[in-house]
Amino acid sequence: MPESRTYETQQDCPVARTLDVVGDRWTILILRDLSWGRRRYSTLLESLKGISTNLLSDRLKKLEEAEMIVAVPYSAHPPRSEYKLTAKGKAFVPILAAIRDYGEEWEPQAEPVATQTR
Repeated sequence: MPESRTYETQQDCPVARTLDVVGDRWTILILRDLSWGRRRYSTLLESLKGISTNLLSDRLKKLEEAEMIVAVPYSAHPPRSEYKLTAKGKAFVPILAAIRDYGEEWEPQAEPVATQTR
């Protein structure tokens, strides 16, 4: 299990314990992409514009340690894996849907800035 970032006084709080697992930048977006069927490292890297390779590797490792995902090898030479949600990871999908629904209602997409023409 990854090292807890929750203060001892927060250990009784299930929200705080959950944030220890999914509260890092990019983690929820990685889970979103995996729930959409994006499973390979290169596909995740392409989808998550702006994430560094080191950070993606770190987040995948932490999700594996938390047993939310599993790496399944698909090539021996070179060694490559694809990532799949475990039962614990799949149980988070309704939470992703709730976050999406909240964002659609309360955090609307910004209107595109009109371009000027000459």
